[in-house]
Amino acid sequence: MQAGLIVLCLAYVLSQFFRAFLAVLSGVLEQEIGAAPDDLAFASGMWFLSFAVMQLPVGWALDHLGPRRSASVLLLLGGGGGAALFALATSPLHVSLAMFLIGIGCSPVLMASYYIFARQYPPRRFATLAALMLGVGSVGNLVASYPTALAVDLFGWRGTLAGLAAISTAVAVGIFLTVSDPEPPEDPQKGSVLDLLKMPVMWAIFPLMLVAYAPSGALRGLWSGPYLTDVYGLSTQQVGLATLVMGAAMIAGTFAYGPLDRVLGTRKWVILIGNLLGCASLGGLILVTGGPVWMPVAMMAAVGFFGATFPVIMAHGRAFVPPHLAGRGVTLLNLFGIGGVGIMQFATGRIHETLAGAEPSLPYTGIFAFFLVFLGAGCAIYLLSRDSMD
Repeated sequence: MQAGLIVLCLAYVLSQFFRAFLAVLSGVLEQEIGAAPDDLAFASGMWFLSFAVMQLPVGWALDHLGPRRSASVLLLLGGGGGAALFALATSPLHVSLAMFLIGIGCSPVLMASYYIFARQYPPRRFATLAALMLGVGSVGNLVASYPTALAVDLFGWRGTLAGLAAISTAVAVGIFLTVSDPEPPEDPQKGSVLDLLKMPVMWAIFPLMLVAYAPSGALRGLWSGPYLTDVYGLSTQQVGLATLVMGAAMIAGTFAYGPLDRVLGTRKWVILIGNLLGCASLGGLILVTGGPVWMPVAMMAAVGFFGATFPVIMAHGRAFVPPHLAGRGVTLLNLFGIGGVGIMQFATGRIHETLAGAEPSLPYTGIFAFFLVFLGAGCAIYLLSRDSMD
């Protein structure tokens, strides 16, 4: 299983890359095919939307077909095919369609790993293993920053996407050849995602799952690029360096959160305090806009670091999921986590369009405030949740 998990981790590197690389390409895509920030927000939202919508069928596939076939087929068709379409894009519509396909291709890879962790490892280790996979896979977040800017300068954005299509295809084949499906449960039981939705204990967790990843995912995935370009006049390579800092902070946060539930004996308060600090970081980002460029870069890094609670929230909810619904449980939680980013990307695109005008920073201040309000509301509802320790 170790070889299979390594290849799944490579696939997750691609998933992290594809959700974050538009921030670096925003300038060149606007120049060459007329893709404005609003168009790219829609395209980014399409990635997260298709990824989220696929979570329910992916959950069924993991429980019935296993991670090997589920992940390899979708990554081959969606990831490889979508990247190839992106390389041929001549309009913003083509970019949106490509991102929709890529989202489908990336949708099973992390959950395939989580399914293996849930079925084959002790429950107390889930949060640490989940954070480890997330943290190592987040190297893709770093590759989607300055290295991508360099690749675009060397090979052009079309050549870069063509290379990614080939890499996605190779990794999909690798998954099929190396991943071994866990043995089915000895006493299989019937059930569906409706059984999970009927559990009141989950409904205090879902709202925070919906909004916790959205600020860091949306900023790193798109808005950091146009913000730093429009407000501070940074070049593509300078944006790449700034997003590299935020990506590194997100990885550091993921590793920092991983063992904290076992060290401190609580998941609820680790998650709540972390996201309240994320709210403070968003407030700081609003206040420092217009100051020296290192200040907003530092605040975006703080948003990324404190917003890395995803694996701990996943472990919090997974602890209440019965074993025969492990696949559907982790994918339902992931639906809320990824779907929230997609919904908020559509909304922030409209905010940017509405507030665009003479003051370059105004649309971005509105976007940051939008994230702050919804993250604060999620934290308030999460106060009602029941702690879980295995």
